[in-house]
Amino acid sequence: MQTGMVIAIILVVVLVALALLSTYRLVMLRRGGTAAILRVLPARAGERWRHGVIRYDEDHLVFYKLTSLKLGADSVIRRRGIEIGDRRGPQGDEYDIMTDAISVIGVADRNGDYELALDRPALTAFLSWVESRPSERARRLRGH
Repeated sequence: MQTGMVIAIILVVVLVALALLSTYRLVMLRRGGTAAILRVLPARAGERWRHGVIRYDEDHLVFYKLTSLKLGADSVIRRRGIEIGDRRGPQGDEYDIMTDAISVIGVADRNGDYELALDRPALTAFLSWVESRPSERARRLRGH
């Protein structure tokens, strides 16, 4: 009987921890940001897309997956050295999770390659964020 009680206590502690993590993640997602769908490359056609929220700061774009319990961001794309690739519409089975109003854009930084699926306003905001980054020369003058 005592073993059953210990197992029950452990189970309750684990469930409470999962509930707290879920609540924290939900609060993080509700703080604002832009809805996006992201996948880390390489990936086969139509696979590994994840819905989430992106947020921008001065030097990073951070992506929070909707279905993750991770405390921090699931992906981080650094603004410095970011490269924008081709833009396309959804293809094939991507229409299961996207519409024609979505644009898919290739993005790369020093740490990896990604594809971001964004609606028009979100794509405009993303491209403005990229284009408004300070030049490398300005960064050197500021001491970064």
